[in-house]
Amino acid sequence: MTVTKDRFFKPTKLSADAKAKTTNSIVRDILDSEVAEREKKTQKLRALRLAQVSASPSGTSRFGK
Repeated sequence: MTVTKDRFFKPTKLSADAKAKTTNSIVRDILDSEVAEREKKTQKLRALRLAQVSASPSGTSRFGK
């Protein structure tokens, strides 16, 4: 098995449109994963906050509302 540059590197250049599509798909994947993580964290914090409010003896928030 011979080692050549064509085997490791793409011999043709990508068009600007192809590069833009690749970049867009990668960015969208990153943003989607960040949104999923943020929603998961928000739900966890909301559940903890509701548990804290329901555990308080007077049933009122510590902020006086």
